[in-house]
Amino acid sequence: MTVRVLLVDDQALFREALAVLLDVRTDISVVGEAANGAEALRLAASLRPDVVLMDLRMPVLDGIAATRRLRLELPSVRVIALTTFDEDDEVFAALRAGAVGYLLKDVSSERLVEAILAAARDESVLQPSVAAKVLARFAALPDSSPPLAAPLSERELAVVRLLAQGHSNREIAAALFLAEGTVKNHVTSVLAKLGARDRTQAALRARSLGLL
Repeated sequence: MTVRVLLVDDQALFREALAVLLDVRTDISVVGEAANGAEALRLAASLRPDVVLMDLRMPVLDGIAATRRLRLELPSVRVIALTTFDEDDEVFAALRAGAVGYLLKDVSSERLVEAILAAARDESVLQPSVAAKVLARFAALPDSSPPLAAPLSERELAVVRLLAQGHSNREIAAALFLAEGTVKNHVTSVLAKLGARDRTQAALRARSLGLL
């Protein structure tokens, strides 16, 4: 499967460099470029990308508003915020708008590619500093969830700790020397045991239980 990607950034030079970087991949295809959020919405409607790399601070329509519209109008499209800034307000606004990933523009090419492929697999990938912000923001909230149905195994604990740092299944597999399918099974088990609907909620629940 080739992941179809739409690039959205008001800096033409950055878009061009990103397109060159991604076009060498056989599993990623850059299908379009947009200079602002309004243009991104028009192109996404016609091109139907799998993943949108979305800058946040743009003219006409900013990336957060565009992400919110995309999630309503094209819910199958996965948005990764790719920006220079990691201020709390922008991080949480982007995630609330529906972004499944949040990366800074100084990210390595390897990490960016993995984030795109992970988003296409319905996984979320956060910059480690952003993952830490998310956990810190919710750490003090009271936990009203029921107790664990079953304790996590040592391997599942290792998986959830890496998951909480924003790593994808592929990255967790590499870190723990496991097959990616094995990690996927562990993540499914972790979600069930923690009573979490997604990876971010699993990380928050694990944090509240003192597992991280």
